[in-house]
Amino acid sequence: SGGDGREGGSAGLDVAVAAGNSLNSAGVVLSSVPTEGAGAAPPHNPFVQSLVTDHESHKKLRELVRHNNKHRKDMTRTWHGIMAVLVFVTGYVLAIMEEQIGQGFKKSIPITVAAGIIWVLVALGYRDKGHSVALVTQAARHNLTEFVEVFLFLLCAMTFINTMQQLNVFARMRMWLVEGGFSYRSCFWITGLIAFWLSPIADNLTTAVLMGAVVSSLGQGEHEYVAMCCVNIVVAANAGGAFSPFGDLTTLMVWQKGKLQLEEFPKLLIPSAVNWLVPACLMNPYIKDAVPPRVEGQTVRLLPGAVEVMLLFLATVVMTACFHSYAHLPPVLGMMTGLGLLKVYGWWKSRKLCREGGSHRRSVGSSGDKVEMSSMSLEVGSAVGGGGGSGRDGFDDVDGGSQGSGEGRPLDIFKRLEQTEWDTLIFFYGVIMCVGGLGVLGYLDSLSNFAYTKLGPDIANILLGLVSAIIDNIPMMYAVLSTEPLMTQSEWLLVTLTAGVGGSILSIGSAAGVGLMGVVPKSYTFASHLKWTPVVAIGYFASILAHFAVNGM
Repeated sequence: SGGDGREGGSAGLDVAVAAGNSLNSAGVVLSSVPTEGAGAAPPHNPFVQSLVTDHESHKKLRELVRHNNKHRKDMTRTWHGIMAVLVFVTGYVLAIMEEQIGQGFKKSIPITVAAGIIWVLVALGYRDKGHSVALVTQAARHNLTEFVEVFLFLLCAMTFINTMQQLNVFARMRMWLVEGGFSYRSCFWITGLIAFWLSPIADNLTTAVLMGAVVSSLGQGEHEYVAMCCVNIVVAANAGGAFSPFGDLTTLMVWQKGKLQLEEFPKLLIPSAVNWLVPACLMNPYIKDAVPPRVEGQTVRLLPGAVEVMLLFLATVVMTACFHSYAHLPPVLGMMTGLGLLKVYGWWKSRKLCREGGSHRRSVGSSGDKVEMSSMSLEVGSAVGGGGGSGRDGFDDVDGGSQGSGEGRPLDIFKRLEQTEWDTLIFFYGVIMCVGGLGVLGYLDSLSNFAYTKLGPDIANILLGLVSAIIDNIPMMYAVLSTEPLMTQSEWLLVTLTAGVGGSILSIGSAAGVGLMGVVPKSYTFASHLKWTPVVAIGYFASILAHFAVNGM
């Protein structure tokens, strides 16, 4: 969608998107607020439909914001609010100490418990102050909806990755890089470069998950190297997504709100490149320049169905972009549709194999049955004993491997779903719900108002990027867009940059980092990323200086 196509209905579209997707600080979904004149329309949201078709949409939006301001509650100075912050900090610290605590302790445990406690405090606070608890209910449901969209998106992406892993796609990529004579250091730069240029077309989450699977296969047994590559990929994917409205949800929010036009985003290309190149150059000397070991006598080839699954994944990415850009539907609908098509293909392939197996058994007779039973025993032994190829980061694929044992097996997509890193997904639930609860208590709005009125736009924008490394950048960007501070084009470009790349400072600061922790759970952790946080932070401030040099202050 180009800039010219936004002229006629851009105002209505912006309002509709904001009304359908946004939440004010009191927890009221904008689209749920009734307005006069909102007649019969699609059952999904008559108010949004009325805004899309109404030439007075901007005026209605201002009235709507005034209406929401009446319901805005500041609970930051109550004991409920203070306790909520303490609970969040405690849960966050315990999640960080996952490796130190050990003994099966997972990062999702404390943050999930913290989320439940925070929302109980929110409900008690509203009730004790005499406010409507219905506002809390709507806020909780909105945050759950936000989580479900990200959860299903990650689930679909990881399922595709696991399926391609089963079919030797990444093992073949590794073999290609090894046979090409590329060193570990060269592969570090190649994967980072691909991530930087792919994320503006796809999105940073899909890009990071895909490239993470490649480096996991390449650096088998080299946990330190894989961790460094993952940090590089997260930084590159987030930086690449910052100069495209389709690269990250925060950039899309700024574009949909009309703060920046489509042709203005490329002005962030040089600052984004600096954000990636500076940390990469600083990490470069610590990467060994050796060539990944070549396994003599081993030939890795794609299993039947690998090309089809890769094409399905590519089609899913394109379909997701079209769903989002042209139909203005949530991207997760495109991913779920692609997952459905993958299941259809898996069913068709399994049915085809069953038919071929049945005709083969009928043709070989009783002697063939003995051979078949013998081969089945060998297959089971291979699966249990780990005869298949090595999967992602310590995972052995029970259904196939580099030796070709999975060549004649059904493609069970539901088994690929089982291999998802559930701890990471549940952890992401906890983060979204904790931050959402603090937002309902008024902390995000207070932080935004204080920063832009007391500190000025430039300092506030820089601080927002730093805070987004801890707090999800989506509610932070929404808080900024809700307060609508008076800023120049250069300042809006700066907040777009900092919100997009600031999450790279910590592994949990962006969806790309969280997704990679799910794909490479043993090598890439919070602690392994934290080791390189100072380097990433240098790149963050360097990109800000580059922005001032290119786009002015």
